[in-house]
Amino acid sequence: MLIRDAVKGELQKIKELRLQSYEEHAEKIPEAHWDALKQSILSDEGEQAGIERMVAELDGELVGTVALFSPEIEAYKGLVEGQLNHPELRMLAVSPKARGKGVAKALVQECMKRSKNNGYKSMGLHTADFMESAVNLYTSLGFKRVPENDFIPLDDGIIVKAFNIEF
Repeated sequence: MLIRDAVKGELQKIKELRLQSYEEHAEKIPEAHWDALKQSILSDEGEQAGIERMVAELDGELVGTVALFSPEIEAYKGLVEGQLNHPELRMLAVSPKARGKGVAKALVQECMKRSKNNGYKSMGLHTADFMESAVNLYTSLGFKRVPENDFIPLDDGIIVKAFNIEF
């Protein structure tokens, strides 16, 4: 498996990969929440400066992607109170056909390595309970809950939960 920086020409493929990866959640959540999540998945926000986009390749095929937001970027556009002082992992996605091969773990570990190498003492992320496998992965890697950074993006009861890991 190869983890590398994404190149500009891969943005459309990355969006498609994200959508394929997250579609399994559409039936678990209210339609309005899925519509908002889908809009975020298909956005171009990963194109701005201060965001590292990475991909995972397996046998020459793109099978995973993640974005690492620097602390200077407001990753959640006012939903989290206060400024986060650590990089934030976002939009982790793995192709359904590549699941169980360590792709997600490798991408998260690459984000952790880059954050640490850039002098940060921690890294954060947000996820929701309906993403069971993601929550299991993050906790297995040592991420801890940070409830004070949780938020509810829509009035539908779904809490987007904050996690953090210290290096």
